[in-house]
Amino acid sequence: MPSALPPVLRIDDPADPRIAGFISIKERDLTGRQGRFIAEGTVVLRMLAAAHRAGRGFAAEAMLLLENRLDGVRDILADFPPDVPVYVANAAVFDAIAGFNMHRGVLALGRRSGEPGRDQLLAALPANSLVLAACGISNHDNMGSLFRNAAAFGVDAVLMDETSCDPLYRKAIRVSVGSVLTVPYAREGSVAALIERLQAEGFAIWGLSPAGTSDLGAIPPAPRTALLMGTEGEGLPQSVLASIRTARIRQRPGLDSLNVSTAAGIALHQVALINGLI
Repeated sequence: MPSALPPVLRIDDPADPRIAGFISIKERDLTGRQGRFIAEGTVVLRMLAAAHRAGRGFAAEAMLLLENRLDGVRDILADFPPDVPVYVANAAVFDAIAGFNMHRGVLALGRRSGEPGRDQLLAALPANSLVLAACGISNHDNMGSLFRNAAAFGVDAVLMDETSCDPLYRKAIRVSVGSVLTVPYAREGSVAALIERLQAEGFAIWGLSPAGTSDLGAIPPAPRTALLMGTEGEGLPQSVLASIRTARIRQRPGLDSLNVSTAAGIALHQVALINGLI
């Protein structure tokens, strides 16, 4: 049963200490939030509520809404514990808090706790698993799109090396349409260590590259498959490509390669299809 709605608290001063976690959002995106994150928009708010109910280690600490958005999200707010404060403000105060024009008018300050490490996550995967692995993904839009693709095509976990950007960056969460909150993930260690762990767990690892030795359609079905994506522009390091099997997406000549998130979507669809996941 949904929780009772908490009291709605009005904010008239952008410097009110109760909403300190929402102040200067873009600046805080760059300087960090000490384990917290911003969920933006009604769809992402709903995903945060679902992740909390499912016990995925995500929770909301506070909500900040434009006053004219309150009625439209009351059903979502009822899915959060009643002790999560809900603040409302008019447009001028709301934008002053955020530091720019926040036309969506729906924000939550969230936190992640008890996050599993890479090895713990791998140990919990089912016998038949599909993993999306990433090396050096630095663009938050691409990171969000990778998670959206992962959710769409039944990926069991997203594993990233330590040089990849944080999936809980506000823009990555928004672009993923909240999938960062629902698809299990871990970000740690080197790509070499990640490959070693995947091999030890019995995964067939395929690196995606325009220089791949096999066509994407030649990847065979396997109980456990991991697709490895490289950074934008440079792609996977040569040392990595030499250590695993590689596949390419056939395309017309003229362009060097596809965007990493586009390539991941095509490849995940193909692998999910041949393994009966979709």
